[in-house]
Amino acid sequence: MSQLRVAVVGAGPAGIYASDILCKEAEGIHEVAIDLFDRLPAPYGLVRYGVAPDHPRIKGVIGALRDVLDTGRIRIFGNVNFGTDITLEDLRRHYNVVIFATGAFYDAPLAIPGIDAKNSFGAADFVNWYDGHPDVPRTWPLDQSSVAVIGNGNVALDVARVLAKDADDMLPTEIPANVYEGLRASKVTDVHVFGRRGPLQVKFTPLELRELGEVPGVDIVVAEEDFDRDPATDEAAKTNKQILVISRILNKWRESQDALEQPRRIHLHFYARPDEVLTDESGAVSALRIVRTEPTGDGGVRDTDETREIAIGQLYRAVGYFGSPLTDVPFDAERGVIPNEAGAVVDADGSRAGGMYATGWIKRGPVGLIGATKSDARETVEQILAEESTWWTPEVTDDAAIVSLLDARGVRYTDLDGWHRLDEHERALGAAEGRERIKVVDREEMLRISRGE
Repeated sequence: MSQLRVAVVGAGPAGIYASDILCKEAEGIHEVAIDLFDRLPAPYGLVRYGVAPDHPRIKGVIGALRDVLDTGRIRIFGNVNFGTDITLEDLRRHYNVVIFATGAFYDAPLAIPGIDAKNSFGAADFVNWYDGHPDVPRTWPLDQSSVAVIGNGNVALDVARVLAKDADDMLPTEIPANVYEGLRASKVTDVHVFGRRGPLQVKFTPLELRELGEVPGVDIVVAEEDFDRDPATDEAAKTNKQILVISRILNKWRESQDALEQPRRIHLHFYARPDEVLTDESGAVSALRIVRTEPTGDGGVRDTDETREIAIGQLYRAVGYFGSPLTDVPFDAERGVIPNEAGAVVDADGSRAGGMYATGWIKRGPVGLIGATKSDARETVEQILAEESTWWTPEVTDDAAIVSLLDARGVRYTDLDGWHRLDEHERALGAAEGRERIKVVDREEMLRISRGE
């Protein structure tokens, strides 16, 4: 059997699934050796750092990912930054192909005046904070009573729910102490969520919406004027089970508007296009100006002449994630992805780059859930196995060589045994307080525990 040496950059679901599928698909054809690199000391990417801590069932995906790593067929090197600690040239010398699975970490831009004002944030930054990401500040300013969230996807609802939730209700989760203390000191009482389209054209799932109404101490506020405005969409909803469930949930809230009595509120604003972030004399957010929209009858919306201003002291944009360029790798700056054909990376002129592949959000953009990630990885793997003639010919094929390279550069990498040590440590921290886990946030502490230093 010929040897197939593969480097995978990114140890989230996309990278791990691609590694697993490649091992299985190449069995009996190639002798496969896969090394998985990630810039963080711990694996699992957005499943660990992008899923709200009060969604443990989604984090159950980690169990499946861990099973893949624990097969022993894949080596993992954490705390290794592509472009500095290890370069594309290094990978060419040691591997036949590289799969980039770096995902999308940053917020997509929102081009409206004032969006860069003080107290205006990207939702991803807030998510990273409450998920204990090691590369974000330990504190978060929750000193305003009225807050806006722009977006009608699952991330927007996660952010709204966490902002409105009582800190003690988050204690059973894995949040670290600094996040609990930050939420405990929060002054937020009203969270306004804005969507440009109608209530039956949202991007969030019925499950996310239902959970929003189950937060203790929080009322859901909707406006009657936002409903029964789009007969075509209302009729189409009758044949779409997901939209039908969303409609039922919203209608239930419509019927309860006269009984609002909780200390905190989440206001859902539909047909509201964000137009400008207004600021006070200090340059801080003071209000959001929206333009009321109306249905066009064909599933779209258009602006009306009506504008409104909603007083807020803080704003979060949750309009999607955006990929980041990688050193010496082609990048589409408009879409935030690595340009590719079915996962095979292409250069600016459209020709195949050879030896380079992509999967996950850095391949297709930040859309789709775990199921899409698996099918996406399979497509990329099929490309790799069909293009043996384009593989690189590595100069070094000794498994110990990459370890020696990282050691020589003083890279304090972590491995699978190190992740097990960190995992056990976090579980022990949680057990001491009757919780499943408490995350370690500080990168240096993560490294010390993982490396047994």
